[in-house]
Amino acid sequence: MVSGSLLFQSIILGVLLGGLYALLAAGLTLYFGIMRVVMIAHSAFLILAAYLAWYFHRETGLDPLLSLVITVPLFFVMGVAMQRMLIARLRPLTLTMMSVLLTFAIALVIEGLLGYVFSGTQRRIQLGYSGTSIEFFGARVAVVKLIAFGLAAAALLGLYLLLKKSRFGHALRATMQHKEAAQLVGINTDRVAGYGFGLGLATAAIGGTALALDSTIYPSLHWHWIGPLMAIIVVGGLGSVPGAAIAAMVLGLGQSLLQLPLGTTWAQTVFYIALFGTLAFRPQGFFGGRLAQRF
Repeated sequence: MVSGSLLFQSIILGVLLGGLYALLAAGLTLYFGIMRVVMIAHSAFLILAAYLAWYFHRETGLDPLLSLVITVPLFFVMGVAMQRMLIARLRPLTLTMMSVLLTFAIALVIEGLLGYVFSGTQRRIQLGYSGTSIEFFGARVAVVKLIAFGLAAAALLGLYLLLKKSRFGHALRATMQHKEAAQLVGINTDRVAGYGFGLGLATAAIGGTALALDSTIYPSLHWHWIGPLMAIIVVGGLGSVPGAAIAAMVLGLGQSLLQLPLGTTWAQTVFYIALFGTLAFRPQGFFGGRLAQRF
């Protein structure tokens, strides 16, 4: 019999986990929405950011959150360069399929480089507040999980405001909704696509740093993440950032609750069950998917 306090704690942890999933899935949604690119390497960049946060802390002794000052601009530039030098050179008719192969290769390169530079040894950041937790109505929540959730929430809010309030955001949304129409009104869609790709990769820098606060990292860890993230964007609706965020919260909460009766390993099957159910009954996604209905 599960106690009420344990159930409440699982709900809180599920919400916190869902917030991190939402941030990570937002980048994948941007890639597909802008260019119909399936970015298999997104989770590899996530682990790369986690390693850079760990290395920054090891070399400087400073809080790894400060590494964001370096990694966010760096990943943005890498994203723009990757889109212009690699993705934009793919043929439009086979873009989606070839992007899977290309970004799969990039993921393998990143994994290999991390293994070569840092070896396959598992790494973990030890901070003064790593073992600290706070009590909330009988539930104990680790401080690092709250910090990671706060970082994800701030990043998602910033992304929302950028997309809704800025001129660049309007151009990006127009490119996602209808590229040809955006070109007719004078939007340089190629430039917007590059910046949008960089923005998606910048979310990986933030998400990877948040992940490093509370996780043991190793070079092949990205394969553990790519499946759930792909399931989230399909369930939420390909091309829908709000849909991906809602799906991430729902599935993160479901995973946390299923850990009580099933354990950690089996609880993650909720993502694949949701994926199969979506493909069978609502291929455009349950929480969005206006773009998916067109493809």
